[in-house]
Amino acid sequence: MNVLIPTDFSENSKNAMRYAMDFFADCSVRFYMLHVSSPNSALQKRQQKALQSTLTSEKPTSIAEILEEEVKHYQLLVSNPAHEIFAIQEEGSLIEVIRNQIEDRGVNLIVMGTKGNRAMGQGNLGSKTYEVITKVKCPIMVVPEHARMEKIKNISFITDYNNIYRNKVISTLSKALQLHEAPLRILHLRPKMSKMTSEQVDNKGFLHYFFRDTKHSFHFLENQHADKGIQEFIDAWEISIVAIAARNLNFIQRLMLRPVSEGITYHSEIPFLVLHE
Repeated sequence: MNVLIPTDFSENSKNAMRYAMDFFADCSVRFYMLHVSSPNSALQKRQQKALQSTLTSEKPTSIAEILEEEVKHYQLLVSNPAHEIFAIQEEGSLIEVIRNQIEDRGVNLIVMGTKGNRAMGQGNLGSKTYEVITKVKCPIMVVPEHARMEKIKNISFITDYNNIYRNKVISTLSKALQLHEAPLRILHLRPKMSKMTSEQVDNKGFLHYFFRDTKHSFHFLENQHADKGIQEFIDAWEISIVAIAARNLNFIQRLMLRPVSEGITYHSEIPFLVLHE
């Protein structure tokens, strides 16, 4: 596995790195920690100054040195000798740099941190995470600030059954299930009193057939305001990761860009696995 982890040295991106290392604890993985600097020299200096202010050392430190220190820190935490960690520093557009890295390194998965509720549209890496989801054709795991890697008990796949899912979506989801020997809980969000079309029934049947050798079950929610229902589903079925196809942008916006609601915690605790075709 080749896993790309963009970092801005924030606690969110550090948490994403820790989660990725734990998620792939038993795999052979190359982790590429990527920091993308602005090509604007004045902005780059401001970024470096702001970063320096968060460090305990008074000695002026370059971004390259900070990145190398980050890599050394995680190398000390590695318990699997098949884990390798590399530092990459690039200048330019985050999206273009990530696209180039995917091609050059054969990246299988991007892991990015975000700051929980509503942060996909706020802050630095949070807004960039949503940009990567929508503009980069690579599976991405979004790790919110309070997510902690524990035993993966169940993985949920949220769908409207309107599309037949291609091989890359299914294979990425299947590998995550196999890696942790986790059951799949397929959740259908639909309007109240609606009936499935024949195409939706066929697509549901395809999922049932493909995952015939994997423990799985089908569920549905009939609710225009799905947050509460999803939270109850996640709690009741002990969902550890929520998977969703990237083409379902309306679902992604509903699930990840909702305003903070009382009692709704999955935004800040449960990683999302966004699957690209």
